Amino acid sequence: MGEIEGTYRILQTPGSRLGAQKTSGVSTLEPGQNLLTAMASSPAKAHERDLPVKIRMLDNTVEVLDIESKCYGQTLLTEVYKHLNLIESDYFGIEFQNIQSYWIWLEPMKPVIKQVRRPKTTMLRLAVKFFPPDPGQLQEEYTRYLFALQIKRDLAEERLTCSDNTAALLVSHLLQSEIGDFDESEDREHLKTNQYLPNQEKLEGKILEFHRKHVGQTPAESDFQVLEIARKLEMYGIRFHLASDREGTKINLAVSHMGVLVFQGNTKINTFNWSKVRKLSFKRKRFLIKLHPEVCGPYQDTLEFLLGSRDECKNFWKICVEYHTFFRLFDQPKPKAKAVFFTRGSSFRYSGRTQKQLVDYIKDSGMKRTPYERRHSKVRASTRTSNTDVPKQSVPFSEGLRTPGSPASTAAPFHSVHSLASPASIPPMFAEPSPSSLDPRAPYTRIPDKTTAAPVEEAGRKLMQQPGSPVLQGLPVDHPQLSSLVLKSPLGLTPAFQVNLNAVTQGSSPLLSPVLSDAGGARIEEDDEMKRKRYPTDKAYFIAKEILATERTYLKDLEVITVWFRSAVIKENAMPEGLMTLLFSNIDPIYEFHRGFLKEIEQRLSLWEGRTNAHVKGDYQRIGDVMLRNMRTLKEFTSYLQKHDEVLTELEKATKRLKKLEMVYKEFELQKVCYLPLNTFLLKPIQRLMHYKLILGRLCKHYTAEHRDFADCRNALKEVTEMTSQLQHSLIRLENFQKLTELQHDLIGIDNLTAPGREFIREGCLYKLTKKGLQQRMFFLFSDMLLYTSKGVTGTNQFKIHGHLSLHGMLVEESENEWSVPHCFTIYSAQKTIVVAASTRLEMSKWMEDLNVAIEMAKKSTEKSEMLLENSVCNRSNRSSDEVSVEQESEDDIHSSRSSLDRQSHHRANTTMHVCWYRNTSVSMTDHSVAVENQLSGYLLRKFKNSNGWQKLWVVFTNFCLFFYKTHQDDYPLASLPLLGYTVSCPVEADGIQKDYVFKLQFKSHVYFFRAESKYTFERWMEVIKRATSSPARSSLLLPKEKDTHTD
Repeated sequence: MGEIEGTYRILQTPGSRLGAQKTSGVSTLEPGQNLLTAMASSPAKAHERDLPVKIRMLDNTVEVLDIESKCYGQTLLTEVYKHLNLIESDYFGIEFQNIQSYWIWLEPMKPVIKQVRRPKTTMLRLAVKFFPPDPGQLQEEYTRYLFALQIKRDLAEERLTCSDNTAALLVSHLLQSEIGDFDESEDREHLKTNQYLPNQEKLEGKILEFHRKHVGQTPAESDFQVLEIARKLEMYGIRFHLASDREGTKINLAVSHMGVLVFQGNTKINTFNWSKVRKLSFKRKRFLIKLHPEVCGPYQDTLEFLLGSRDECKNFWKICVEYHTFFRLFDQPKPKAKAVFFTRGSSFRYSGRTQKQLVDYIKDSGMKRTPYERRHSKVRASTRTSNTDVPKQSVPFSEGLRTPGSPASTAAPFHSVHSLASPASIPPMFAEPSPSSLDPRAPYTRIPDKTTAAPVEEAGRKLMQQPGSPVLQGLPVDHPQLSSLVLKSPLGLTPAFQVNLNAVTQGSSPLLSPVLSDAGGARIEEDDEMKRKRYPTDKAYFIAKEILATERTYLKDLEVITVWFRSAVIKENAMPEGLMTLLFSNIDPIYEFHRGFLKEIEQRLSLWEGRTNAHVKGDYQRIGDVMLRNMRTLKEFTSYLQKHDEVLTELEKATKRLKKLEMVYKEFELQKVCYLPLNTFLLKPIQRLMHYKLILGRLCKHYTAEHRDFADCRNALKEVTEMTSQLQHSLIRLENFQKLTELQHDLIGIDNLTAPGREFIREGCLYKLTKKGLQQRMFFLFSDMLLYTSKGVTGTNQFKIHGHLSLHGMLVEESENEWSVPHCFTIYSAQKTIVVAASTRLEMSKWMEDLNVAIEMAKKSTEKSEMLLENSVCNRSNRSSDEVSVEQESEDDIHSSRSSLDRQSHHRANTTMHVCWYRNTSVSMTDHSVAVENQLSGYLLRKFKNSNGWQKLWVVFTNFCLFFYKTHQDDYPLASLPLLGYTVSCPVEADGIQKDYVFKLQFKSHVYFFRAESKYTFERWMEVIKRATSSPARSSLLLPKEKDTHTD
């Protein structure tokens, strides 16, 4: 059999323990050494550079670098990254073909001449080595540009196989990036001289058709679209290694961020997640995967594959080791003790930074960004005055790569040798980058920084995260409707302006926060201070203006149902006629009434703001009469509002019964216009009455009894209070039903969550003690049971249920001393006992209080609870859920039904449960109700921490989240910022804010400043955000009593 030649034990991965020492892997470095000192102490000759090495870059140009004959691979990598001014360098590597003609990665810790047989004649090439599952994890625009070039190379080399439709779409985005907007003659000429696909000629018509739809799209946006489409393909980042199984069947092995993959042809037939694998090793030509016993049982836990040769086998083993370390470990591998007498097997280990370290470095470094060159791009803009869209890049990262004291650490001379395939010549490099002179559509070059980079003022930040396109997010890219749905409008492909927030225990959180370019909103200058003074300063005016702003948002919310959803169901003929009548006959009259009401408010505010009477009290300087008249009219619609309970119930039943309606419903929820769960919009009419009550209450408090508007406001308040008292109980029931249906869509493993009598109480993140330590779980507390679930790191945003505990007979005790874990408590139930830990003592007290109140209430309805629990929770395996890791389950969910709409139904990362997961917090039903009462809309000026200008944006605060629009007329938000975990405060002196009415939002290092137009609006924004995002420990089950007594 022979001895094991190389072995790698799969160590525990990030998130497995809370408060425990992190596992970091092993390395071949001496104790006390790091990568730099190891290379610096290596023997070197003189300073002469006597070995010319040719390297083909991703843009197909060839660079010649003179290096020392005995320099290490890391030295060559460092010089290439330095030449390119590449910051996120750890995603890349240099590869070359060996004598068997398969590609090998250059190892940093070995001399180049010991790896490359004939370095003077061998063509090395720069390539992407590690493909992250989401291009949004790439922090730098320049990195995404290089990734797009890699996708272009893979298409040309037929590595990235896909349908003709998808291939044409990818090429169309590449065309937009390289030559700009559609011009048929120029496109055809460009395609003649540039081969993107092997079968390009027959797809030329499709390519041109797609390119025609990308008008106005910038090269950076096109790059992002290329990556967003490519990442959804099964062959994204896949490099095949020919092998055979024990039966001799020919297969292909590959490795990705999730684990080792097995393909038959181009079809994936198996995935061995890192969480399943205990050890990887090889013996000569045999590649061995040892699985955890709980995965396959105690027998046959080792899988064996035969590769073509020992070298091929070892090469694949090394790649697996590097992929696991890069994507799964927190820290750089620690030094491994050197053997005293002899060593057995390969000691190879990954020696670079992990993805977690790289992401943290980029976020924490605060580097300024410098321009870079798109060598292919011929794009020209009509003017060179616009500076708001210039993509900025950071100064080069070199400190962690250079070898101090080494001759190779100085800049090596590069000689550019342009390949014949290069379609464009290189423009001269900018000597001094100036934001005012750079054009976003012109070629720009990334300037290597040899001393200190000149500071570049940030005129704005470009988009960084995954697109908000509903079709690209919700449908497979090979979907036949892609061309007709995605490309109707250039706006449909505008990426959402988002950035990752660093989570407490996650590598990089997919929570989204806005990074709108300054082009997204008007620049605000000092003369706006003067404009502001023209308007009335009375507090009543600003209260009336709040009515106007929130009414505009409310009408847009109604249009989601009356216009957009109606259009979707009619187009697909998906809804039965009876349900159509029930739904729209109840909401259409309300919508029409509010359209007229909004016009009245707009007219009154216009007169109130008029210059002739801006500072003189007149008949138009009041709002009570308008409110009274319309509240009396609205009273006639109470019967429609009372039917919303039936509408919600029937819609939920129909979506379960009719597959076509379910598909339309889920596809519609992925559209950008549906920025909240769809059934949330059906609650808006009743919730709006609550808002009228609160606003009119503020007006009555402001006015004196002698004020002529006081009587009308008081009478209007009486009218709306009468309506809300009739609908209060209905609203509580509807909000609970809406929350249960939302959870039903996002949870896997439970059937009838909306069972009669069940009430939602709290959801949030806790750490559960398992055999592998404390592992993150999402808990959901209901009036009859407690569920705990997990979420993987993959594309699906659904949570899979690990276990359910009946509240009957449950006991909760604090147990910090027993387990020596902060904020720890034990839950004893009839089924099992579990130990969990909260992130803070406040979180622990919230959970314990709600659990104890729920347990007491459950005692009163024991039989009913048991029946609900038995009917709702799906049958599950008897295997202990503790033995299964978070990542494995989520991966299994994906691969069990890759094309299922159920698996792709929710891709929003700003829903409450996902925000709780990434921010390590929880939210109760009381918090949801308080958030409903604390909603606000209006124009604000927004400023980033390190930017100079202010941007005017229309901002909507609802569901614990800020949504950003260019204007109040926009149909969907450009970006969103979940505020759970954020603190709101006034700026301090160190912030350097010299303006009035500015409030500051901060979560860790993420800081945003917002500027209001008046003292009243400033105080209102501070008030609603504080109330909605900070909840003291209180029992959620007291909601019916609290809601009526909640006052302004």
